[in-house]
Amino acid sequence: MLVAEIFYHNLNFLIPGGTSRGILKNKPTWFIKIYYIDNPSVFGLGECGPIEGLSFESGDKMMDQLKKVQKSINNLSSLDLSLFPSIQFGIESALKDLKNGGKRIIFQNSFLQGNPIKINGLIWMGNKDFMVNQIKSKIEKGFSCLKLKIGSIDFKEEISILKNIRKQFNSKVLEIRVDANGAFSTKDVLQKLDTLGKLEIHSIEQPIAVNQWDYLKEICEKTPIPIALDEELIQFKKEKNEFIKYISPHFLVLKPTLIGGFEATKEWINIAEEKNIKWWVTSALESNVGLNAIAQFSANYQLNLHQGLGTGQLFSNNIPSPLVVKGEYIFYEKNKTWDLSNFEKSNDNN
Repeated sequence: MLVAEIFYHNLNFLIPGGTSRGILKNKPTWFIKIYYIDNPSVFGLGECGPIEGLSFESGDKMMDQLKKVQKSINNLSSLDLSLFPSIQFGIESALKDLKNGGKRIIFQNSFLQGNPIKINGLIWMGNKDFMVNQIKSKIEKGFSCLKLKIGSIDFKEEISILKNIRKQFNSKVLEIRVDANGAFSTKDVLQKLDTLGKLEIHSIEQPIAVNQWDYLKEICEKTPIPIALDEELIQFKKEKNEFIKYISPHFLVLKPTLIGGFEATKEWINIAEEKNIKWWVTSALESNVGLNAIAQFSANYQLNLHQGLGTGQLFSNNIPSPLVVKGEYIFYEKNKTWDLSNFEKSNDNN
């Protein structure tokens, strides 16, 4: 018989993260620990970390739902978790971990043997100097692909920053992705994309807000820059194949925490590959627990593009793990161990 325990952990950003939705200073998350009642020392661990305002879930409903999961851990089919994708992700991770011996091994592949995954460098929004300093730091560390959050400061300032980068590094040396988080208006989005197109931008994630499919289809047809769908995949209830066929995006950006776990992510990957659409996997501000699971999942595939897995160094109270970022690569160092004292001190009654 399985037992589940729930632990709340509020992740604190080392430096507040700027997005078009505002400044992030902390990130509430919940860990689910699952074990057999007669062997509690061997347990699987999963992370349930929704992003307020972006996920289906709201924080005030998470604990109630997780308590239902606790009570029904041996009969999960009795619960409707369709509106709680981060809980689906956490349960799936924890059960796979438990099945593999409770050693934070979610998928057995080359990543666990030290084979690295190439990642992009994330640049948070902020004033011009703040963004430029981040860019310099990432380039000095060896990143050849940067992802810039745009849409919160003046567009001309953002273009100025991008022009300065391009003066120093052409597209063969430095790949630039931008993420608007749906910030652009349908009235001037194509004009802005034309301006960005002159700067050899690799792709733009979610240029307009979700659920504007006719506009989105038109943008994908007319844009000079490849369009990557991100938020559009999160609160998705309709037929995936029909949606992708209608919109014809250039890339999919897949966040297992926000789209319902690994099986749901596999569905999107299968659809994308059937239609020759490229994709990459991105973490969604998880601690190292969730990031580890996502990195291991990603390594099941032949990865040609930079993945979005560089978020493990963002928090002051992260869970120490064997995950290490060196240059533009994330590694799993087998000689390092997990330190779970942080989460074990968390309060399961939050």
